[in-house]
Parts: sequence; C-alpha cells; structure tokens
Amino acid sequence: MTTDLTTLSNGIRVVTHHMPALETVSLGVWVAVGARHEREDQHGLAHFLEHMAFKGTKKRSARQIADEIESVGGDLNASTGLDTTAYFARVLKGDEIVALELIADILLDSKFAAEDIERERVVIQQEIAASDDNPDDMAFDLMQGVAFPGQSIGRPILGTKASVGSFLAGDFKSYLDEHYLPEAIVVSAAGAVHHKAIVRHVEALFGGLTSRKRGIESPAHYRGGFAASSKPFEQSHVLIGLPSPSYLEPGFYTAQVFSGLFGGGMSSRLFQEIREDRGLCYSIDSSIWGLRDTGMLSVHAATSPEMVGELADVVAAQLTEIADTGPTEAELQRSKVQLKAGLLMALESSAVNAEQMARQLLAQGRLIPIAELVERVEAVDRAGIKAFAQTLMDEAPSVAVIGSGRKSSGQASRIAARFAPREAALATDRAAR
Repeated sequence: MTTDLTTLSNGIRVVTHHMPALETVSLGVWVAVGARHEREDQHGLAHFLEHMAFKGTKKRSARQIADEIESVGGDLNASTGLDTTAYFARVLKGDEIVALELIADILLDSKFAAEDIERERVVIQQEIAASDDNPDDMAFDLMQGVAFPGQSIGRPILGTKASVGSFLAGDFKSYLDEHYLPEAIVVSAAGAVHHKAIVRHVEALFGGLTSRKRGIESPAHYRGGFAASSKPFEQSHVLIGLPSPSYLEPGFYTAQVFSGLFGGGMSSRLFQEIREDRGLCYSIDSSIWGLRDTGMLSVHAATSPEMVGELADVVAAQLTEIADTGPTEAELQRSKVQLKAGLLMALESSAVNAEQMARQLLAQGRLIPIAELVERVEAVDRAGIKAFAQTLMDEAPSVAVIGSGRKSSGQASRIAARFAPREAALATDRAAR
C-alpha cells in the first residue's frame, strides 16, 4: 500500500492511497466549508447548495448525472457538516475518471435553474419536517443551540423552513465564489487507484480555479444551558453535553478514551450501571466530536419520563466517581483497545481511507500515520482520564430533554443544576450554610 500527496499550482491538494487487493475506488472532493461558515441570513445555505449540485449543470440534466454514474455501477453522494462539505463516489476500477468528471461538473458548472431551486426547496422543507419528527435530531439541535447560542455552529445544519424558503440562484453562486477556493479543496481517492493518473485529471478539471479572498471563520464560544420541547414522544430523550478538547489539542485522544469507558459500549460504566444493573433504559451511549477550535462530549439516552431524574443522577455519580478515583486499569485498557480496533478496522474500507486523508489535510495540514494515531491512544493513562473527568466537573453543561411533555422543561432545568460546575455548587453550598 502506498500513499501519495501532490499540491497543484493553484493550491488544490490531491491525495491517494493505493490498496492493491481492491477492485473498486472511493474518491471525492472535500471542501473546508460547512454550516459554521454561514451568516445568519444564509442559515441552511451550505446544505441547500449541496442538494443543488445534483439538480443539473449546463451539460447534464439531473437524470443524466444519475444515469452516467449508475451506468458504470457506481454511486454518487454528498454530505454537509459543520466545517466540511464532501462530494464523493464509489466506482469500479477504471471508472474513477467518470466519477471525477461528474463531480467537477456539478461543482463548477451547476446551472441553479429557478424551477430546480423551487422543487428542491420543497424537498428540503420535507427533510426538515422529518427531522422535527425525529427525537434524536431534535434533542441534538436543542443541545447544540444552548451550547453555542447565537452562533452558526449552534444552528441546525438543515436550516429552517423559512430560511430555505428565501434562497435564490445568486445566493448559491455568491457562496461558491466566497468559499469554494482551491486552497480549501482536497481531492482524495483510495482503492485501485493510480496517483499520477488522478493528479493529471484533477489538474485538467480543477486547474482553472483561482484563489480569492475568503470569508473569516468566526471562533466558537461555548456557553451551556438547558432547553426542552413539550412535543410528545413515546419516550423521554435526554442529552447531556460538556465541552471537551478540539481535535487539534493533545487532550482529544484522552477525551475519546474517556468516552469509550464512560459510555462507549456494552462494557462501559453507563451501560452496565444504567441498562444492565438498574434497567433504566434500553440503550445509553456517550460520544465525542471535535472541530478545529472546540469539541463536545455528549451522553444520550431514552427512557420513560418518570425515570429521567434517576438516570441523570447515575450519570452524574459515575462522572464524579471517575473524577475522584480515576478509572480502573482494566477499563482503561479495554477502551484503548476498542478505540484502536475501531480505527484499524475502519481503515480497511477505501471510503474511510479517502475521507480520513481529506479531513486530516483540511484540519491539520498533513497526513497522520497510523502508528502515530495508535501511539497517541496508547499514551493515555489513568491520571489523564481522571484529570479530564475533573475538568468536566468544572464545566457548565448543555442539556436537552424532549418527550416528557410539559415536564420536559423542568427536567432539563434540574439536570442542568445536577451537572453544574462543582466549584460553583460547592460555593453555593457554603453560602447556604
């Protein structure tokens, strides 16, 4: 297996990972722009633009785009995140140029016809409605909003029905001109791929892009708080978030190992204590996400309304125990092995390889060797986990509760108080005495 990286004269980076045992290629274009780069009047524009890329170009109709990729047995898709947008495909060996040409066409020559915008506007409004019927999506959006209030990073990626109802062709073109710049683009491919051939075709397709002044990315400011929805569901959904290191900080790997032993699997503390020993819910998990300047640890569970309080108390007690005594050596090692195994198993996929290379280049400006990633995980120790848990105890939580009807707001408020920074709680307790 070989990995090669070339930077074109205009700043576009092309990276490939040759996997000789494969007969397929995963490739795509990753752009360092996402929902967090939107102004308030652009809420939902990044996601809408991704949809419009497939609605027709000056050379191809939407049907022709679909026909061309599927006529070679491939698939073509896209996704919008907070800080990246990706357009990617998977094809058989030898058909990677078909995919590249299609991606270049939809990125560089979309026509943004008024009738297509109107049609897709309705589709996205239906997508928003579907999200509003999904308790997991609703809870995450509420938590994100109180974690980063008044900021693009705290707004739902899809936008609102009102915001997506206002966009016109000129809005998409202006957004492309401002953010889709060569230095913000990585073309990544993995599988049965040959680097020089990919570079040659990327140069021909994207070499005409030139740099312009790019908009400034606003830094994230975590605040915390609580939010609730009285919309009824069969269960109450609880999300508890706490700020954690960005993926550029050394502590990011400590946070990942902590999340694994705290609520990352069936052997984790939260699963064993809350699901297995107490039967308070069917599933509970913790997860970590990070951006360049911030990160979040979140715990999610769904339970009956009358069990919300007890469930939150157990989560808080387990966090306190780790902060006070640290993890056991056995659970530390188990979490580290799970993290390494997940990483190495995922990298057997060409699609994961292509995405990881692109994200590393966009986020850190370099490719990180597997050995280095494993070394960072191995370096996490009990003292580091204990110290990380202690920092969580001193952070303001972000709490969201939905599904308990009119009780949701009160439950969210009480959970937020239960997870209030320990120093503040101690000070309040001393003052009360």
